[in-house]
Amino acid sequence: MSSTTDPADAEEAPPWRPEDGPAPIVTTWPRAARPALKIRVKGTWRYASVTARQEWANGRVAYQVELDADGSTAVTQRTFWWGQPGVRSAHGSPVQASAKVDENAQGGMPTRSRRR
Repeated sequence: MSSTTDPADAEEAPPWRPEDGPAPIVTTWPRAARPALKIRVKGTWRYASVTARQEWANGRVAYQVELDADGSTAVTQRTFWWGQPGVRSAHGSPVQASAKVDENAQGGMPTRSRRR
């Protein structure tokens, strides 16, 4: 049973499209030093590891996270707008984030390292 002071579930951000304006500036952290958020999903606060921060041209900020949205231990990636009651900071990162203006300019998807 939820209290009347519980916020609504977090609103997801849609994927960026060219008609949204310039592509967002994307900031990432190393896997071992990611910040985290608490995301309210289906009436429950869920811990979410941040994979990227997106700064949209219209001034909005979205966080791409990995989270177990339903308690099944299946982790999914989702993106949520910052600045809403259903999204809270859990903890920061001890390292400086790195910004990518264009993911394609960064070489695309990582490749598997070769064994010697």
